[in-house]
Amino acid sequence: MNYDGKIFKPIKTSHNSETSSDTIFQYKQHGPILTSDYAGSTIKKGHLIGLVSEDGTIDMHYHQVNQNNELMTGICTSKPEILPNGTIRLHETWKWTSGDQSEGTSILEEQ
Repeated sequence: MNYDGKIFKPIKTSHNSETSSDTIFQYKQHGPILTSDYAGSTIKKGHLIGLVSEDGTIDMHYHQVNQNNELMTGICTSKPEILPNGTIRLHETWKWTSGDQSEGTSILEEQ
């Protein structure tokens, strides 16, 4: 699976997330390496880097600066689901590696 050039937005997320439907992720992929710049909602600027497995699962690390000028970091595993219209839905399980170290889930959809 190749995510290069795809744009994703959250449609559901845990209460301890800093993302919302206003957060836009712009994915780039070169071989198995995936990156994304993102912003929106309470996130001023964010970046993620990860590796894409053959089944399309993404293992990633992310860091972002929120509206309080706090640097937040975390890890995430994202599993793809191909929707009937051919777009991708990502089911994410993540954990903060900063702050309260809490865990959560999110669902993102390709725009």
